[in-house]
Amino acid sequence: MTTFRVWAPRCRSLEVVAEGRRPAPLQARADGLFECTMPGLGPGTRYQYRLDGERYRPDPVSRFQPEGVHGPSAVVDPGEFGWSDAGFRGHALADLVFYELHVGTFTTAGTFEAIIPHLAALAELGVTAIELMPVAEFPGSRNWGYDGAHLFAPQSTYGGPRGLRRLVDAAHARGLSVVLDVVYNHLGPEGNYLAEFGPYFTDRYKTPWGTAVNFDGADAAGVRRHFVDNARYWVREFHLDGLRLDAIHSIFDTSPTHVLTEAAEGAREEAARLGRPVHVIAESHDNDRRIVLPAAQGGLGLDAVWSDDFHHAVHTRLTGESGGYYGDFGDPGLLPRALAEGFAYQGQPSEYFAMPRGTPSADLPGERFVICVQNHDQVGNRALGDRLSTIVPLEAMKLAVALMMAAPALPLLFMGEEYGETAPFQFFTSFLDPALQDAVRRGRAAEFARFAWQGKIPDPSEPATFMRSRLNRSLAGAPRHRELREYYRQWLEMRRMHPALGARGKGQATCTLSEEGVLTLARRSEQGSVRLVANCTPEARPFALLGRQEPVLLDSADPRFAGPGVRRPLAPWQVLLFDAGR
Repeated sequence: MTTFRVWAPRCRSLEVVAEGRRPAPLQARADGLFECTMPGLGPGTRYQYRLDGERYRPDPVSRFQPEGVHGPSAVVDPGEFGWSDAGFRGHALADLVFYELHVGTFTTAGTFEAIIPHLAALAELGVTAIELMPVAEFPGSRNWGYDGAHLFAPQSTYGGPRGLRRLVDAAHARGLSVVLDVVYNHLGPEGNYLAEFGPYFTDRYKTPWGTAVNFDGADAAGVRRHFVDNARYWVREFHLDGLRLDAIHSIFDTSPTHVLTEAAEGAREEAARLGRPVHVIAESHDNDRRIVLPAAQGGLGLDAVWSDDFHHAVHTRLTGESGGYYGDFGDPGLLPRALAEGFAYQGQPSEYFAMPRGTPSADLPGERFVICVQNHDQVGNRALGDRLSTIVPLEAMKLAVALMMAAPALPLLFMGEEYGETAPFQFFTSFLDPALQDAVRRGRAAEFARFAWQGKIPDPSEPATFMRSRLNRSLAGAPRHRELREYYRQWLEMRRMHPALGARGKGQATCTLSEEGVLTLARRSEQGSVRLVANCTPEARPFALLGRQEPVLLDSADPRFAGPGVRRPLAPWQVLLFDAGR
């Protein structure tokens, strides 16, 4: 028996049209719900809804769209898959090391299952969680995923629901958690039929992508249920260990209980049934501490937040770029503040945002902050999608890595970063609507006007843009690239093994930056302490040891890491990590 249930208060009548069957009417229930049960429909059966006897549309909660966003939905039996991960217990929040990847460009095949052979290498590197960019069904086969139209349907060209389940099961077998990037602030413009079923959108608020999702209108109960159920669904039916919520500053909800609080609580309830934790992490440019405060203290009760301030401060220091939001990070004091406290902007005026930005963060635990030196946004939203490793010297790249690894926060790596991938990660789409393709081209050009970019922007709709963005894995074994990967591996091992490193103990971290550009970060614990000294300049700097000789735990200039082998004076961009004892 297969039950069809849909919330469609804007429809007078609904029928389900399954292949090989006569249309079957759905019975109207309370609160705008329609429902019917049909016997003999096995997994894979294609079906559509007929709205008011006229329009044929996919299921708003379709589990699989084998023919794309406009095609019929397919019946999926979630109990058909044989999970083997009952012994996997997940990871504590403070133990997470994220590896963000895009399914379509991580391998040549561009599928969920093609990732599986690479999981062992990621575990050996020291990663504890892979973070998938959004996989909700989007138009065509090439997309970052933020234009998804079917929130419950894993992308068909990636392998659909079975492929994703196989990936998660294999990751758990390797001791890796799996986090999924989900987009609840908007839906893609093509293949999005939700407004024909119910009041999913509102013009009370505006987002960069158009009208906002209707989370707080008088008629929003079914909308809220749709998104909360989606958060539950990924944990329950795909055993996911975390959700990364995209750009929550564009989610508007004045309800007594925020929809994201409900979604996080629902996800945790599902995870509890599986006997493991789930972590809900937000992206927000607001630097608002309430995101990670408990609901009882007026917060959203989420687990962590992406802290872009760290990236911007490091990037500005290494590159000297000052366009766009980098213009806010010319003050050298923002770098040590981001390292030791989490947010650099804690209420002071921001020229880019034209208003005060941020809230105090020094008292928040380190595991509340996810930091990076590269991610899909900070690479892909550059005009040419160029990676940090291609625009700064290797020694400067290693300095950035050291600051990320030594900071009291959760580090995030972007695919290929660990070996210095040189292929760009550019913005790509495969919309079927020519007018939409043209609008995206014009939108990209307007975006880069803020960064004083005068060159030619790669066409997102061209297949070559996607092809250029695939990883070149042959680099991983080449000189300098191999040594860089070892540098990452050693740092991740040091974070695990030394009691003063890792995300815990943020309250004992202090950081300074001298006028000469030498940064010192001290991390302390009852079991031991470390001192990191980093020359954040392209010039040699004098350096004197403290009163007693401190053992060097890691030296970025070590020839093992393709370094110049120079220790004192501090070479350009050199980093030394000392064991400072107890």
